[in-house]
Amino acid sequence: MHNIKDISFEPLVQSNYVKPLRMLYTQNGIRKAWDLLRIHDSVAVLLFNTTRKVFVFVRQFRPAVYFDDIADSDVNSPVDTDKYPVEKGFTIELCAGIVDKQKSLEEIAKDELLEECGYEVPLSVLRKISTHRSGIGVTGDRQTLFYAEVTDEMQKGPGGGIIEEGEFIEVIEMTVDEVKQYLASGDVRSPGGFLFAVTWYLHNRLPASHKKDAV
Repeated sequence: MHNIKDISFEPLVQSNYVKPLRMLYTQNGIRKAWDLLRIHDSVAVLLFNTTRKVFVFVRQFRPAVYFDDIADSDVNSPVDTDKYPVEKGFTIELCAGIVDKQKSLEEIAKDELLEECGYEVPLSVLRKISTHRSGIGVTGDRQTLFYAEVTDEMQKGPGGGIIEEGEFIEVIEMTVDEVKQYLASGDVRSPGGFLFAVTWYLHNRLPASHKKDAV
């Protein structure tokens, strides 16, 4: 999973996942332009295993996160992975997936839980938290968050994503205290949906006896 090498960059000519474009408009008499990306909406699931009292997250390499740490002067040549260790590109996230099938959001979330984390859940287990806008500066896409409680008996496989589609996903578990420490670490390599969902749990699902220490 961590054997990442031969990194370089090239212009994007065509993509099945993003569509770059520029929006031109007039606001209060001023002509303006804004560069955008059209991308798929997504679902994400905050997963909590009640058998062992742990959150179930995924960890994976995100090229965009890695790219953001690279100086402009080093982008036009093969990347020196000693100078820019690939670990900089790994993030901790909720189980998630894009909305690209003719299925309900709940059905897509159910599929992702099995593929990425190995848990098979009935649709009734999925509780919607909210739908929010994810990348408001560039994409404006919607992400719908769900919460699901599972047990060890509901785990039917190792997860890890679909290898044939190039997915290399590490399933990790964190206790409530470990998540609190991570959020307070000052170096949170996680997206906004992760932060919102975990904070939602700490304020809405955490037993009252533990709330005094919630973030």
